[in-house]
Amino acid sequence: MLFSSIPGLEETKSKLIQAIRQDHLAHALLIHGPEGSAALPMAFALAAYINCENPNEEDSCGVCSSCQKLGKLIHPDLNFSFPSPSISNKDGDEDGEKKVDMLKLWRAFVIKHPYGNLHDWVNSIGINKQLSISKGAAKQLIQTLSLKSFEGGYKIMLIWHPELMHPSAANAILKILEEPPEKTLFLLVSHHPEQLLTTIMSRTQKIAIRGFTDEEIKTHLVGSGLCSQSVADQLTPLADGNLREAYRLSDQVVDQNTAHFKDWMRECYSLNINELNSRLDRFTEQDKEGQKNLLLTGINVLRECLLDSSQLKKLMRTAPEDLQFIEKFSRNTLTATKILGLYGKLGDAHYHLERNANPKILFMDLSLQVATILKSKEVHETEHVENRHIPR
Repeated sequence: MLFSSIPGLEETKSKLIQAIRQDHLAHALLIHGPEGSAALPMAFALAAYINCENPNEEDSCGVCSSCQKLGKLIHPDLNFSFPSPSISNKDGDEDGEKKVDMLKLWRAFVIKHPYGNLHDWVNSIGINKQLSISKGAAKQLIQTLSLKSFEGGYKIMLIWHPELMHPSAANAILKILEEPPEKTLFLLVSHHPEQLLTTIMSRTQKIAIRGFTDEEIKTHLVGSGLCSQSVADQLTPLADGNLREAYRLSDQVVDQNTAHFKDWMRECYSLNINELNSRLDRFTEQDKEGQKNLLLTGINVLRECLLDSSQLKKLMRTAPEDLQFIEKFSRNTLTATKILGLYGKLGDAHYHLERNANPKILFMDLSLQVATILKSKEVHETEHVENRHIPR
């Protein structure tokens, strides 16, 4: 994986390359960022650049033997430690074979989902057990790093989710983390660095990876052919800097969700039960991700309405074709109290959908609650509140 394969983040790439070229890079790095950020891809790009045979001022060459091996995650000097389910076997050989299989699974997972999270990893291996980095894995880590480099470059140990280390494992690596063998580099990749032991934190140099900007996500999705510009405009605000979420949303039909949400709000306001029943049927025909996407679209619309009513247009991320609806909805129908009430109801529904609530019951109950909020009258509303309507 190369720096050029990561969308945007030019300032971070430049600082890392400069540190390498000036020999100012610490021997233990804590690369951390929110879920869906480029923390893990950045670690791989850094590893590739360090051991590249012909690096340039901006990136690895991508064609030398070292880059080719690192691209497939099979470089003999690139080692991994990652959360795995505990496997108890009396037969050591059988246990060893399972560990090798787990490494193959992890390599395949990372190549396919470089922005994936722990939940994706659990789903990919199909083992519903608690994951951790055991003390045995820490001992294997120390033993691996005690050997000399195979190809004469840096020996790299990448630890994914170090916050899931068992306390005994974390304590076991403290000495080698502070005084590693010559030309050894630790790359700790974490989404929750605050959960790490302070003894680990104090031995690392922190590198914060920010979330992606909307423009970086749009350019990447459209440039990669994952979706059209109009779809990218719709899903980018929902992704909120999370490229993993943007990939997931791009697999769904999201470009019509704002229109569906508008129609749904009109039906709730008029309390047209027949139309709501028809929409209920269409809602339940979608898979769970499609149902969640509609709710996320609604949450995003409400956020934009709140910004519009607060005269904070500079913070709005609405596509131009939807701006008129946002303005009319927020000014003619909603108050701040109603926006917050709807936001809470949609958020609760999304939470319950994730936990396998019955979509038919949930959607109809949600529609009735939305209708109650939309049609409610507040003391501070004008006397013309009866004339408010859902904009078309």
